[in-house]
Amino acid sequence: MPLRLQSALGLASLLLLAWLLSERRRSVSWRFAATGVLVQFALALLLLKTPFATAVFGAVNRGVLALQGATQAGSTFVFGFLGGGPLPYIETRPGASIAFAFRFLPLVIVISALATLLTYWRVLPAIIKVLASLFGRLLGLGGAAALASVASPFLGMVESSILVRPYIERLTRSEIFIVMCVGLAGIAGTVLVLYSTLLAPIVPNAAGHLLVASVLALPIAIVIARIIIPETEPPTPGDLELPDVHGSVDAVMLGTRQGLALFLNIVATLLVFIALVSLCDSLLGLLPGVGGQALTLERLFAWLFSPIAWLIGVPWSEAPTFASLLGTKTVLNELVAYTNLSGLPPGALSERSRLLATYALCGFANFGSIGILVSGLATMAPKRSAEIAKLGSTSSLVRGRRTSATSENGYRECAPWPTHTPAHRALQAP
Repeated sequence: MPLRLQSALGLASLLLLAWLLSERRRSVSWRFAATGVLVQFALALLLLKTPFATAVFGAVNRGVLALQGATQAGSTFVFGFLGGGPLPYIETRPGASIAFAFRFLPLVIVISALATLLTYWRVLPAIIKVLASLFGRLLGLGGAAALASVASPFLGMVESSILVRPYIERLTRSEIFIVMCVGLAGIAGTVLVLYSTLLAPIVPNAAGHLLVASVLALPIAIVIARIIIPETEPPTPGDLELPDVHGSVDAVMLGTRQGLALFLNIVATLLVFIALVSLCDSLLGLLPGVGGQALTLERLFAWLFSPIAWLIGVPWSEAPTFASLLGTKTVLNELVAYTNLSGLPPGALSERSRLLATYALCGFANFGSIGILVSGLATMAPKRSAEIAKLGSTSSLVRGRRTSATSENGYRECAPWPTHTPAHRALQAP
């Protein structure tokens, strides 16, 4: 019971932190936040206590895995063992043979083609109207944001956004931020099998816990997003102009071309972000070490996350180990963090803490994924690329003190820099 009360304090603290980061604190609807938290608790009871609900989500996940299998058939034919075909050698370390670009990213192209085809057939617009009615009453979400959010735990952060690609440029600022937060809050069904395989020796029913963790992240991610960027505009309507194509084959080809551009953007962005993290570690390595070890971004975030680990419900004696996993997940990715979790010595974490770590690490929130998400959304909505980039950066979450004007999108803009200062006159001089 004390640990559960500790976790309850953590939930309240994280909501308070989101409020402190809010762009418009006076516009935050605590009634909406309470509704979202209650929805999450109701989902937890439904998923963890009702076998039928777990079976339904399992069936949906199997459908996603079937889609991944179909994609792998194509990527295997094109890329061979790099795309998921039989290995020509013996793999000595689980996951070492996985080439991210050739194994997982081809799904982006397939989903893009399929989404364009289903839009042309008027299937997706119909689904979006239904979701707009359901989520509009429950959480005040428009249909496009609702569909991207619901699909995220099964397809992934970028793939789910592709489903509503024509709507992206029309989403409100708050809705775009919701899509981003929900995408980073969970994992995709396409990597669930890999992670559950890693955790199987230490966490019973690991696949079920990972699936539940991704689904439970939906309502609270929406709540956090709405607290940081409150909604001030009506939800995005569900009507949509159909793609200008001539037949189903033309729709598939259009979606394929758009998916290929997105694929290349994701590959390039991921390469650059991982390189920048490595460069930061190299620069930190020039500083004197602490505790006999060199400084890295991973270690810095591990120190930062120790109080958060305690707020999650981990005993303070286990918080440094738990926080180290959170730091690894944030700087690198959740795959490395789960690998480290599975390799911890017995007694490093209690059974409860291991289960909490399974849930806490279940998300794409890391530097590389932020770059992928920003790049993907900016490619789908080039007219709003600057706004999307700001939403993807930490600085956009902190409310500035120098605010005066309000933009046509409904959010505050920084006041213009004074033009009468000596520094400004010096810059303007010939």
